[in-house]
Amino acid sequence: MPYALPTIHHPAPIGEDEALLIASGDLRLSANQVCWPAQQEMERRIVNAFAAEGIHVRRAHAYDPVEKHGFISSQKMGMDVFKTIHPEARLIVAESVWQYSHHVLAGLRAHRGPILTIANWSGQWPGLVGMLNLNGSLTKMGVRYSTLWSENFDDDYFLSGIRNWIQTGRIVHDHSHVHDVIVGHLPDDEVALGTALANQLLAEKAIIGIFDEGCMGMYNAIIDDELLNPTGIYKERLSQSALLAAMARVSDDEAQAARAWLDERGVTFVTGTDHDTELTDAQILIQLKMYVAAVRIAHNFGCDAIGIQYQQGLKDMAPASDLVEGLLNNAERPPVYDPETGEELYAGQPLPHFNEVDEGAAVDALVTNRIWNAMGFDPATTLHDLRYGEHFSGGGVDAFVWVFLISGAAPASHFINGYAGATSVRQPPMYFPNGGGTLKGVSKPGEIVWSRIYVMNDALHCDIGRGTVVELPEEETERRWQDTNPQWPIMHAVLHGITRDQMMGRHKANHLNVAYAPTAEEADKALATKAAMLLAMGIQVHQCGSAVYGAEATESV
Repeated sequence: MPYALPTIHHPAPIGEDEALLIASGDLRLSANQVCWPAQQEMERRIVNAFAAEGIHVRRAHAYDPVEKHGFISSQKMGMDVFKTIHPEARLIVAESVWQYSHHVLAGLRAHRGPILTIANWSGQWPGLVGMLNLNGSLTKMGVRYSTLWSENFDDDYFLSGIRNWIQTGRIVHDHSHVHDVIVGHLPDDEVALGTALANQLLAEKAIIGIFDEGCMGMYNAIIDDELLNPTGIYKERLSQSALLAAMARVSDDEAQAARAWLDERGVTFVTGTDHDTELTDAQILIQLKMYVAAVRIAHNFGCDAIGIQYQQGLKDMAPASDLVEGLLNNAERPPVYDPETGEELYAGQPLPHFNEVDEGAAVDALVTNRIWNAMGFDPATTLHDLRYGEHFSGGGVDAFVWVFLISGAAPASHFINGYAGATSVRQPPMYFPNGGGTLKGVSKPGEIVWSRIYVMNDALHCDIGRGTVVELPEEETERRWQDTNPQWPIMHAVLHGITRDQMMGRHKANHLNVAYAPTAEEADKALATKAAMLLAMGIQVHQCGSAVYGAEATESV
């Protein structure tokens, strides 16, 4: 008797004058509800822009009147939505918010038609950040896509882009600022140092501690062992439940000692008594227990860097890890002692923390830590979201100034006035029901090296460049904070030799790493050393912008 075979539904093709739109959202219902009005407005403008070009855009999934938003809010929901989408349809992924890429990756991996990711040029919600994360994930998967961004969706750059996509299924961005680094073009002394540090790493190995992998659907932030291990770096897979257990073994006195250390150095804790809406002293105490526990776990496993996931699971059990992360990334921080031997752990050094367990940032932070120490620079480093930016003129500044912004991981030595210039403010309740403070400050003026390690074509790559952090007037800083997240640390960055659209068209992640050097000349040397070390580790390096150490420009894509 023949078996009963399953019936597979095959979606009907769409018309040549049509395109489908999907919107990946957060996993957290409160975030999806709060951010939905901005998504609606962006979609309205996108639909109108395409209509003017003769293309009817319709949503592939409906608004949910019960949940009160129209986002794809889980991987399962994404799979169900893609059951209704013809695999060769024109497909727009529109993002005005932070989104969990894994909600839609299953469908996008199998999609054969043209894919266009679009974000609104706004700092209100992290739509640009979400789109860049999705782009990085698609790049890692090897899925072909195009990408665009716009403030009002009526500018020439956006309109010419969608016309090209409608006609050819592809948008080509300018990559003339990108050059593949050749070791023979780097200065000899920096090559010698970078190569020696790489050889040491390859010979002695290093460990990055991962407190639960895959935070916030960031597929692009996971580096498979087969790519990671040849660099000399290995993972210690840790559990956030073990972190909670270790926190329970930290005494109140130890946490209070860390609080007193921070108070003495001038950190301002903006506290209240309402657990649901304010930062409380009890929340801070738990955060500092997390700090002590994380250092001890890292020491016990011999970790050279650690990453705490914190966004899911842990947020329902404890205050946010952001204050912890900022402390870990600073050389000067509250001392933590081994309870058995009394030894101070990682004394006088950061324990590099990669926010949201972003493993590309982990490799970068570890490499930066070793180079900056070897060169005698402050080894404090952090990652930031590439949030958005605007041109600013005034006070000696006349440039496009990026807003680099992250909820955690920013060290006090990056801030104007250090700890004395830092405040700790409660995380937004819609993201963090158990509160917890950040380490908030304004990054000091100075010279930086920025970089990003990512997966492309089944290999590790690094984009690296130079920048200058500028100081903006207090009212402009406050405006940018209010346009984004005023609870989070901010950096005003001018990138050398890169336009806004070049950066957006190239960047393959939501994050990028930054570290300061004492002078512009020393920053150039640090960049060269970092490029040499990464090349010796087997990572392909691309210089972005000025001070080129490479060959011909990378092909535009």
